[in-house]
Amino acid sequence: MLTLRPYQQAAIASIYGYFQTHKGNPVVVLPTAAGKSLVAAAFIEGVLKAWPDQRILIVTHVRELIAQNHAEMIGLWPEAPAGIYSAGLGKREAQARILFAGIQSIHRRAQEIGHTDLVLIDEAHLIPGNSSTMYRRFLDGLAQINPALKVIGLTATPFRVDCGMLHEGKNALFTDIAYEAPVRDLIDQGYLSPLVSKQPVTRLDVSKVGTRAGDFIQRDLAAAVDQDAITRAAVSEIIDYGEDRKSWLAFCSGVDHARHVAEEFQRRGISCRTIFGDTPKDERDAIIAAFKRGEIRALASMGVLTTGFNAPGVDLIALLRPTKSAGLYVQMVGRGTRLAPGKENCLVLDFAGNVRRHGPIDLVRPKRPGEGGGGEAPTKVCPMCASIIALSVTECPDCGYEFPAREVKIAPTAAALPILSPKTPQWLPVHGVYYSRHDKRGGRPSLKVTYSCGLTSYSEWVCFEHQGYARQKAADWWRKRAADVPVPLSVDEAIVQADRLKRPSAISVRPSGRYFEISGYRFDPCPKSTPASAPSATGNLAALAGSTQASPSRTSGGMQAASISAPGPARTSVTGGRA
Repeated sequence: MLTLRPYQQAAIASIYGYFQTHKGNPVVVLPTAAGKSLVAAAFIEGVLKAWPDQRILIVTHVRELIAQNHAEMIGLWPEAPAGIYSAGLGKREAQARILFAGIQSIHRRAQEIGHTDLVLIDEAHLIPGNSSTMYRRFLDGLAQINPALKVIGLTATPFRVDCGMLHEGKNALFTDIAYEAPVRDLIDQGYLSPLVSKQPVTRLDVSKVGTRAGDFIQRDLAAAVDQDAITRAAVSEIIDYGEDRKSWLAFCSGVDHARHVAEEFQRRGISCRTIFGDTPKDERDAIIAAFKRGEIRALASMGVLTTGFNAPGVDLIALLRPTKSAGLYVQMVGRGTRLAPGKENCLVLDFAGNVRRHGPIDLVRPKRPGEGGGGEAPTKVCPMCASIIALSVTECPDCGYEFPAREVKIAPTAAALPILSPKTPQWLPVHGVYYSRHDKRGGRPSLKVTYSCGLTSYSEWVCFEHQGYARQKAADWWRKRAADVPVPLSVDEAIVQADRLKRPSAISVRPSGRYFEISGYRFDPCPKSTPASAPSATGNLAALAGSTQASPSRTSGGMQAASISAPGPARTSVTGGRA
């Protein structure tokens, strides 16, 4: 029997927990290679085994993802009543109880699809921000058939280049983030492959390339980057760095640029093929299959291979495409986070300045519309092995080089952020814990928790009076310390009952920008933990209808509100504090 990883169980539990107390459209954020397809399949299985009359639709825009999600469902539950509606896959099984569909094929067919209780949207970050899109019109059509329709988004990047976070803004389809698994945590726990980055000598100059719709103008970008001398120099560095690496992926700035990169690889004796959006399906499938078998060492692509591409063996990524899109940057780098036999890590060569532009992939958050661009974070390059590391690091994690105790000011042109935030958290003993009310001008109050660790103290803010994801995290935080005490509804109530909270014996902290993030807790003695699991047929599934009022249901039964206990805590950590 398949056992879900703890974070996958927590993601499922968080969905039920969300619908117990909220009415909205939540987003579940799981990094590339964290198993979104499996989480969706396990969640769907739990829903239908508890409430067999429910109708569930899983929608995306990529043919490969439709087939991949369907295969994951059948692999987990062979008897699942699942079908596919996709012109690209040649199937139109519109009446399947679990329907995996392409939005291009169904966006005008809400009536044909019919009554639907729940829609899961994979790669939710690709839904445009405006209110008049294929997705919006289709969902509006389904809502006319069933006003109680619920929508859940799944993504590795909960933001778009043009309008910030998916759940923010006037036209946002989604309302909250119900769960997020941090990339760094999954790497540290061994679920994802580590990423390392080196500073290439070759740099792509985009200083004269303009911006449109939040990213570089494509035609101007291609003209600036696709230069013979630059391509030759970049390919030479990739070959030098990739000598002991088996599977290379190059993201390029245009179709011609990708062809020229591939030609240069081939001229240098490296097998390389190109893949574009218009590459015929059979040819594309054959190329990718040969790449996975190791018959092709490198792929050069433009506009594809960032979504639905699953090649675990990728151990070198060359970023030859500058982008202002934080989501695209994370998606490109994420192609290297899958685990594979014999793969120690994935090397990222950032010719495009994307790491410098956006920061470590585990700390990326987009700027809201209208926000100006900030300066680059203070970093340095190891003189021995060219690893890109944080300025505060005194010893290179890759080669062991020890930096002088005091660093001379580094010129801005030498700065570039590491591909992951600095090293694993440091555990510190806790000598005292102090609780106080923190009032934010124009916002809701929070509980300030200060941990005394010797001569230094670290703080975090617990948001009992907030809504959505922040409230859920506060509840999780409280239950870990006082499982038998109801979660407070206010900060003042929490302070009154603070003497009933267990005090951690140690906390883990790690740098996060100018501050420190509290990333974990140890309790002495350590309490036994019970992983969150899928609810039983008589349990938490009813929470999917909302928290206080019954939602409309079909005659044969549906997702109705009920007073049911919530699943186990979805997360155990709270948003990081500042020293």
